[in-house]
Amino acid sequence: MSALLPTQGPPRLSQTSGGINARSVGELDRLLIALPRAATDATWKKLPDGARLQRLWKRQSAAQSGSLLRTEIAGTPVTLGAAPGESTRYDLLRLAGDLATEVAASPARRVGVLATGDGTAAGDAAASLVLAIGAATFRLPEFRSKAATQHSAPQVRVLGLRQKLDLARLAAEIEAINLVRWLTALPPNKLTAGAYRELVTELAEHHDWNQRFLDTAALRRLGAGAFLAVAQGNADDDAGILHLSWRPAGRRKPDLALVGKGIIFDTGGTNLKPFRAMLDMHQDMAGSAVALGVLLAATRLKLPVAIDCWLAITENRIGPTAYKPRDVVSAANGTTIEVIHTDAEGRMALADALALASREKPGMIVDYATLTGQCINALTERYSGVFTNRAALNDVLVAAGRASGERVWPFPMDSDYDDELKSTVADVVQCSSENEGDHILAARFLQRFVAREIPWVHVDLASAARKKPLGQVPAGPSGFGVRFTLNLLIEQAAGLERARR
Repeated sequence: MSALLPTQGPPRLSQTSGGINARSVGELDRLLIALPRAATDATWKKLPDGARLQRLWKRQSAAQSGSLLRTEIAGTPVTLGAAPGESTRYDLLRLAGDLATEVAASPARRVGVLATGDGTAAGDAAASLVLAIGAATFRLPEFRSKAATQHSAPQVRVLGLRQKLDLARLAAEIEAINLVRWLTALPPNKLTAGAYRELVTELAEHHDWNQRFLDTAALRRLGAGAFLAVAQGNADDDAGILHLSWRPAGRRKPDLALVGKGIIFDTGGTNLKPFRAMLDMHQDMAGSAVALGVLLAATRLKLPVAIDCWLAITENRIGPTAYKPRDVVSAANGTTIEVIHTDAEGRMALADALALASREKPGMIVDYATLTGQCINALTERYSGVFTNRAALNDVLVAAGRASGERVWPFPMDSDYDDELKSTVADVVQCSSENEGDHILAARFLQRFVAREIPWVHVDLASAARKKPLGQVPAGPSGFGVRFTLNLLIEQAAGLERARR
């Protein structure tokens, strides 16, 4: 097994639908309880030692609004919390993340989760707790001389919930999100282009994915000059576009193409980044990790969707052979591009990946990229931006973001933005020399490389990493995009199909 793949899998999940009492709590190492916003007397009566818990909760809530209650039942540590206000799915995930820090702080082998209340809200809260434990107990890569104590993933038992949770989906989501977080966190001298290809090859063999690697020689034959311009400054000739495909039985043509920006380190190239802007640029491959994570989860769940996955993997280095402002190159679809700023390399690498994905005539393309600082400026890291060539998709995308808790916001795609991308010597400039609306201009640029008949969504991953927790995920790489896409493919499938027509 590749040393760069995580060895820790998702928690082992089970569900017990019956009642819960002090004895069953005593069999656990820790219990987390998510309360509805306004817990009634009847709610408390359903809990073991409920009268005492209610007194403690009222006392603490009066003294400190929004805090967690920590106590014990039958010797087992118990933590209770309630989401504020009219709780959205994101609010539930955020509460779950707060509660799950208790598990991460003192590792427990057997963890119970209990969501009080009725109906869908209770099921959503319980699922959020499971997702949060899966994120909180996952160890990101470390390279210390003295190895940290390793803890296996806990056993998580869902208690007292009438409805049956889809535990297989929760496990698949946890595994895929943690894979994205792991890959995004790897240092750039560990996750080289060659190492990335090696670990993906291992995943492909294990999950029966077909794969082919388009190296620089193959890309020259295909006319992929936009990607090659970025790669030409690399010290090693190991860059390329990795094409994976998964076909459920009976399906040949791709229903969906996932395209990911895989810039494994971004110096900014000739237009060199300053220190702080370059420090975390090993995370610039997060889009490719999200595409890979979605493919993994879809495979685990055996979704009836034929998927192609295109990972544009390269560095953006500085040196005597690096590409320069005012260079003119040709992309795989024949479009000529005038380079303006070498730190706008992501859209160059994606241009050829999108053009090649379009040649396979998929039913839809979704691309993921940590593309612009302007998107972060517009939304902060709480939301990610979405752009599409089908305006009817915008409502569906927002709905998927709300339902999954991975929130997105659509931006305009009016054609007059192309005025800022006119070149006097080529078909298009790579970006504007000004910085206004760069996230929108980047999307307008990318649209040129997608065949018009193919519905397309571009996700500008402002939320790929955050210095504070995001929803249920601790600070750092977030894995944002996996649950959003799965919700889009499953819960929003009908609306997605209508909007694509």
